[in-house]
Amino acid sequence: MVRYGELSTKGKNRKDFIKQLGRNVRAVLHQFPTVEVKPQRDRLHVTLNNEDDKQVITALQGVFGIENFYPSIQIDKDMATIKKVVLQMAREQYTSGATFKINTRRQDKNFEYDTNQINNILGDYVLSNVAGISVDVKHPDIAIRVEIRMNGAFISSEIIHGAGGLPVGTGGRATMMLSGGIDSPVATYLAMKRGVKIDMIHFYSPPYTGEQALNKAKQLTSVLAKYSGNIQFIQVPFTEVQETIKEKVPEGYLMTIQRRMMLRIAAQITQDRHCSGVFTGEALGQVASQTLESMLAINDVTTMPVLRPLVSMDKEDIIKISKDIKTFDLSILPFEDCCTIFTPPAPKTRPNLEKSRKFEAYIDVDGLMKRAIDNIKITDIKAGEEFLNQDQDVFAELL
Repeated sequence: MVRYGELSTKGKNRKDFIKQLGRNVRAVLHQFPTVEVKPQRDRLHVTLNNEDDKQVITALQGVFGIENFYPSIQIDKDMATIKKVVLQMAREQYTSGATFKINTRRQDKNFEYDTNQINNILGDYVLSNVAGISVDVKHPDIAIRVEIRMNGAFISSEIIHGAGGLPVGTGGRATMMLSGGIDSPVATYLAMKRGVKIDMIHFYSPPYTGEQALNKAKQLTSVLAKYSGNIQFIQVPFTEVQETIKEKVPEGYLMTIQRRMMLRIAAQITQDRHCSGVFTGEALGQVASQTLESMLAINDVTTMPVLRPLVSMDKEDIIKISKDIKTFDLSILPFEDCCTIFTPPAPKTRPNLEKSRKFEAYIDVDGLMKRAIDNIKITDIKAGEEFLNQDQDVFAELL
């Protein structure tokens, strides 16, 4: 029994939000073929049909749009049956001196008892049959929830917190420039929490970057897919661009021109895919390319919205989130990505905009962009897919 989060405050759009949440839950639970997902106006029901409840619970905890949910038993709306199940739950959880509370919600107004009567009947029954137990309506040790709905009575005694936020897909669609470091996966998580459907863009530069770095980015995408069900992974060949920039651009501006080209290509892919913005993992002042002056020089190449969820966050706060969402150990695997190759010893931290434009004119921008975009490869990645082999997993254990 799933309770909605922020989407429950929506007015005329509420129906669309609930439908999207239902689609996302089905996608996240794709590995459980017999599970049934039934979104309704005030609750979403997930019927297990003998699937592993612990695995389903773990998957549901990652779905944005869910405030909390209750593992529940569905029974007939018969007071004798309800009393029996409530008593069984109370006995299973009772320890010496424990307190309890019955909390009833009644959707079916034609049921023979109202909520206060149900609370009293069930509370008296538990008190009469469990020695030593007492009532505490403020802070009970055991809280048994009874919902009398049109399709039956639902009994539960455990509340599990969900991910909150909005269902992915209700906040529009955008791309994410995924590097493989700590920051961009966290930025992806925060974007999806606001309902944005994300397509990943990953630049790779063979032979300077190996297959391990590419698979690491795909594995990060697989971890993040648990919040939406699936993510389109777009790998962009970037070797020719980087080699050309290294050959023709002054050393101090290598990084700036490289980032301008990345954003140009990302913005074009974003437009081609009918998305509405580009997300990045940039945090102000963290590295040379993330000063205000660098952001100005890089953003100059597009009018597409460039969104930076981490812009004002401390590194320690970012690391904490990355550990919470299980991307940190992957992010620190020592596989070099294209952002770290050809890095000059003294990159410009405050690049001049006019000089950036001048030096970029030394390269064939349109030709390089076209060849890179013509050779992209797109992979549909689902939650739980494996891309790192056993040998590569050894690195994680060592770290």
